[in-house]
Amino acid sequence: MIFIEIFKLIIELIIIIFISKSLLVPILRRIGKNLNLKPTTIGNISGIATSIPEFLTVTFSAITGMTDAGIFNILSSNIINFLQYIISVFINRNLSLLKNRAIKINLFIVLITIILPVIIWKLNFESNIFLIPIFLILFVVFNRINKYNNSEFKLEKEEILKRHNSIKSTVLYIVYILLIGFILYILGVCLSGTLENLCYTFNISEIIIGFILGIATSIPEFITFIESQRHHKENNKYGIIEASNNLLTSNTINLFIIQSISIFILFLE
Repeated sequence: MIFIEIFKLIIELIIIIFISKSLLVPILRRIGKNLNLKPTTIGNISGIATSIPEFLTVTFSAITGMTDAGIFNILSSNIINFLQYIISVFINRNLSLLKNRAIKINLFIVLITIILPVIIWKLNFESNIFLIPIFLILFVVFNRINKYNNSEFKLEKEEILKRHNSIKSTVLYIVYILLIGFILYILGVCLSGTLENLCYTFNISEIIIGFILGIATSIPEFITFIESQRHHKENNKYGIIEASNNLLTSNTINLFIIQSISIFILFLE
């Protein structure tokens, strides 16, 4: 019976990852292009999109009362995101671009999003309601810093062909996103039941479940890190900036927004 639940977990995660990678992220990128957005903004959009799997798994972990699974999901996701970013930079031979001061500051903030969950877990504060205003303040402060960093880059908006079709296609893409969001919600409900069975029926540690979820939900980020740098192959700076914004946005949303939602759910129960 336990093997059936593990198989269900694997299938559910594969579907969530596939939808995020193959449908949600590409559509959001097309919206960014249609609206003639800069690489920094497209990176932020990608960061939001690739955090959806974490939002689903952490939220439904909280609903089922698995606090440790949620915090370890975020911790492992943020660590793996950072490692994947470095690997993607190495693969695309962009290591020299990491010397940029603004990117260094962004990476320092990313390290904070890795250290904080460890401290919170060690102090047993992961479900403390007073963390929510602190998290929200940190989220605003770090995003202000990121916005200031982005202003240092002299980036041009990408030239968009067939501009007259962009409004119609953008509206269509938004409809697609709403449909994808509904499908992901249904999958999240199914995932919730599977996690609950594994934790309570078969007594599998929440920490192990959290790390497994963290590994699985970080795969979309790796895809976008690689893709963004290859997309801007003619200008490596644009690619590394987009990937850096993706990483920072994803990690800050994981910790400060998604974990806040998780804490609020636990508070209401």
